[in-house]
Amino acid sequence: MTLHGRLGRLDAAREVQGYQTQPRQMRAAAPGKVGELRLGFSLRDGRSVLHDLYRVAPLLVQQALYWDEAMPELPICPIISVGGGVLQGDRYRIDISVEAGACAQVTSQSANRIHQMDANYASQHQTVRVASGAYLEYLPDFTIPYKGSRFINETEVTVAEDATVLYGEMLMSGRKHHHEDERFGLDLLSMAVSVRRPGGPELFAEKLLIEKGDPTVNFAAVMRGFDAFASIMCLTPPDVAARIRERFGTLFPAEERRAIAGVSRLPNGAGLMLRVVGVESYDVRQEVRRFWRIVREEARGRTLPEEFLWR
Repeated sequence: MTLHGRLGRLDAAREVQGYQTQPRQMRAAAPGKVGELRLGFSLRDGRSVLHDLYRVAPLLVQQALYWDEAMPELPICPIISVGGGVLQGDRYRIDISVEAGACAQVTSQSANRIHQMDANYASQHQTVRVASGAYLEYLPDFTIPYKGSRFINETEVTVAEDATVLYGEMLMSGRKHHHEDERFGLDLLSMAVSVRRPGGPELFAEKLLIEKGDPTVNFAAVMRGFDAFASIMCLTPPDVAARIRERFGTLFPAEERRAIAGVSRLPNGAGLMLRVVGVESYDVRQEVRRFWRIVREEARGRTLPEEFLWR
């Protein structure tokens, strides 16, 4: 599907139909407001390399870096947003592919800030394809929705049965230390993900939807008492998933609950899902990194550098 076809599908989503007014400054999806990024990783002479790179501002990747001492063959690509955050009318597309036997890590330079909006909304479509025997860590930093922001994201993942993908989203309730009404003061946050095998049927799909004034966000079994959330998928063969699940266990402290974390099985033997809620971002990061370390050790026989394990 073409860029405009994918973005057009998001324009047709039910939850954004009330946000169709055009910004006064520059119309939605105008030149300069459509960011596109394509990353392709493959094996070259026994080494994983970034062989395909296409970028359109405000999304930018400069080059692959090899600074992970625990996994020196891993090309690392931080995504840079030169626009300073996501603005109304922005339309982004990210396409990541990892060919057979290759490995890669894609992250973001900093938190993804969704700025306040008085017209329209912002959207992002992501496509991730991971071939046989490949390994991908795609873990962007926290998404911070400002008061009055509107953001819709759709991610489509295609993963081979013997490949491993670590992908997820980390979210804050807003700039809670800025103003009291910033906590879940957003207008719309819609984040959907679907997973399938190459040439096969869909394994599962899920969608996180928070709309303005939704009282269920502060229910006791949802986000009451917590302001940070992570939903991390580990798509991996069943035997690897079983070992990861056994090692991670469940974090449900009886006294001071800075964070609660647990792992569950995904449908159709697709792998595992980690859910974490925490008081602050560092409480959630700690559990995500613990899961990340176990995934890498069980799937690749490597661990994380010590700096990744710090709180």
